[in-house]
Amino acid sequence: MKNIYLFTGFPGYLASELVKELFEQPHHIEKIYLLYLEPMEERARHQIKEWEKYTSIDLEKVHLIKGDITELQLGLEPSLSQNLQKSVTHVFHLAALYDLAIPLSAAWKVNVQGTRVVNRWVENCLNLNRYIYFSTAYVSGKREGHISEEDLQHTEGFKNHYEFTKYEAERLVKEVQPHIPTTVIRPGIVVGHTESGITAKFDGPYFILNLLDVLKHSPILPYFGKGEAKVNLVPLDYVIASTIHFAHLPESSGKTYHLTDPNPYTAKAIYQRLCELHVHKKPHFTLPISLARQSLKIKTLRQQLKIQKEALDYFLCQSEYDCTQTMKDLNGTPISCPDLFTYTNNLVTYYQTQKKNPDKHVSIF
Repeated sequence: MKNIYLFTGFPGYLASELVKELFEQPHHIEKIYLLYLEPMEERARHQIKEWEKYTSIDLEKVHLIKGDITELQLGLEPSLSQNLQKSVTHVFHLAALYDLAIPLSAAWKVNVQGTRVVNRWVENCLNLNRYIYFSTAYVSGKREGHISEEDLQHTEGFKNHYEFTKYEAERLVKEVQPHIPTTVIRPGIVVGHTESGITAKFDGPYFILNLLDVLKHSPILPYFGKGEAKVNLVPLDYVIASTIHFAHLPESSGKTYHLTDPNPYTAKAIYQRLCELHVHKKPHFTLPISLARQSLKIKTLRQQLKIQKEALDYFLCQSEYDCTQTMKDLNGTPISCPDLFTYTNNLVTYYQTQKKNPDKHVSIF
């Protein structure tokens, strides 16, 4: 049986990498439809042109379609929408606003209302094998302690509007899960590729590298706070390979997967490792975390460091994400989450290369 795929969120980085990986595997692709917003058309076409370099990608099977997940029928012409609903076998819903500082109204429109529209559209697909929804481990919000893959609803609150709206969107997906073959993917903080270090999103630990760029001439480096919280970082290639596997695994229907590190490091250990690799120094004293929080309230400093003040919370919240179901359903495959420190050097090297040659960024987000 041949598969027909629809992706929302193109030309976003994860959607683009998932398409590339699909062509690397024997999944009998008939067609891939890539839904893009009109303002993103130039980037979408540029990404298609970039794919001409990859001999594994059959561009005759790739079709760009202009639409909008916040509009009825995904903003598609009625005839096209109906034809797709008759033929699509896999829907990957990745379109979302990922900015931690996004206002609530904008995040709600895309992340929540957009997902509601996609759910309704998917409910009318006649040959659907799988609906893959990209959530985030951080629907846990301000919850701390052990968090399982089955956990969702809570009353502890959220660190930002991104988390809140992704939580509400996943609640909507859970409502259709009983009658639609659905798989929910919850990644941790996604960093670059384990081998090349390539990424298009310089957030998470890359904020630390931005900070170290400013502090690199200081004779001594400080720690910021105790750094006891475990920070869940996962490499791009692990997230991509796992998602493709679960999208085609019959047993994954109805399940939620934490694509998180089963053995995460503490914020302090990660900071020390990045200090050693990036500026070849080791921190020697500790400043109170309150100082860092107050400093990040200054807009000009945030702009200089390219750090969002909301990002600090992810190095303080003591949440531990259980990924038992994920590891169980990956058992017997070559896919596993590698130890962060086995590939950190590649992440730092790529970051340094991009700082020197920003025009050579190879991917689009």
